[in-house]
Amino acid sequence: MLRKISFFLTILIIFLGILWFYLHRKGNRESEFKLERVSRGDIISKVSATGTINPVATVIVGSQVSGKIVAIYADYNSRVKRGQVLAEIDPSLFEAQVQQSRASLETAKANLEKEKRTMQVLMANLENAQAMLEKAKRDFQRAKYLYEENLLSESDMDSAKQTYESALANVESIKSQIKAQEFAIKAAEGQLMQSLASLKNAETNLRYTKIVSPVDGVVVTRNVEVGQTVAASFQTPTLFLIAKDLSKMQVEATVSEADISKIREGQEAEFTVDAYPGRIFRGRVSQVRLSPVSVQNVVTYTVIIPVDNTHMLLRPGMTANVSFLVAKKTNVLRVPNVALRIRLGGERQKGAGVWVLRDNRPIRVPIKTGISDGTYTEVVSGDLEEGDEVIVGLKEEKRGTTAPRFF
Repeated sequence: MLRKISFFLTILIIFLGILWFYLHRKGNRESEFKLERVSRGDIISKVSATGTINPVATVIVGSQVSGKIVAIYADYNSRVKRGQVLAEIDPSLFEAQVQQSRASLETAKANLEKEKRTMQVLMANLENAQAMLEKAKRDFQRAKYLYEENLLSESDMDSAKQTYESALANVESIKSQIKAQEFAIKAAEGQLMQSLASLKNAETNLRYTKIVSPVDGVVVTRNVEVGQTVAASFQTPTLFLIAKDLSKMQVEATVSEADISKIREGQEAEFTVDAYPGRIFRGRVSQVRLSPVSVQNVVTYTVIIPVDNTHMLLRPGMTANVSFLVAKKTNVLRVPNVALRIRLGGERQKGAGVWVLRDNRPIRVPIKTGISDGTYTEVVSGDLEEGDEVIVGLKEEKRGTTAPRFF
């Protein structure tokens, strides 16, 4: 009898326990979920990107001649002036080329003078030949007249004619020599011009052995050492990189193609650098470059943000974590972003919505959303009011039961 009573008591206790659990579960749904109130506040929508800080204007200083570096007069961080010598290439070979070109020039000058003197001789010979031709012509005309009057023998007539024709041929011959000499003078003048050009080229190359700064600025990079040989055969080697003004810097930010439509010129931007945690630098977009950059099938675009660096805190090459201000709303109704990702009941609902507890039962409320800052999303319309509690997760003690799903 006692055994039966104990059995029925056990069954009763189990039944009451199940009933209590069921009633407690149905009567207090709030204990199952993490809730957060719908609130009002400000939402700032931003686009994040990374970039590199560089001087606004940099000048690459290279070498136009090849040779061994024999001296360096500027180092990293050196402030240089325009025309200041930064380094020097061994000039001995180029000095020899200048001397050789000068010798060739002197030879060309002497050759031109020689040809001109030859021309002077030919011109004098032409004058004498023309005078002899005039005399022979008069003698021939006189002999012809006397011969017609039978006052001169035929042999004397032929002799006068032959003298005239010989004088005429001599004049034509000298004229031909003069024309040939004119070409010789032109060739000598051409050789002289070529020698002048060779000398100028050699002197220019000699000047190029001194590497000078083209601008006022600060040496950012030095890529050469004393004793190093630079070769400028195929492309100009970079020896120095000079920043014209480090007080004016710019951020070259890399923005993904998905976000580039939100970026425009004049847009506010702020960024931080690891060197100064907690400090925010600000600027405005000055250029959105159209040229795409594709790396491993990821397309990005470069956005330029000028920055005032009069405080000289920013340095070339620093990595900037950039935020572009896309939109800002003040005192708007907002819900946590995680509430928009809750899924209950196993069915995928269309459109945006949140789950709220009403009469201790979760109910999905469709809403129309606006901008988001990554934590909160604006509620443009929907059956929500400030102070409503939305489901944002499942409490820890209920993790073993069927949990809400997130997408």
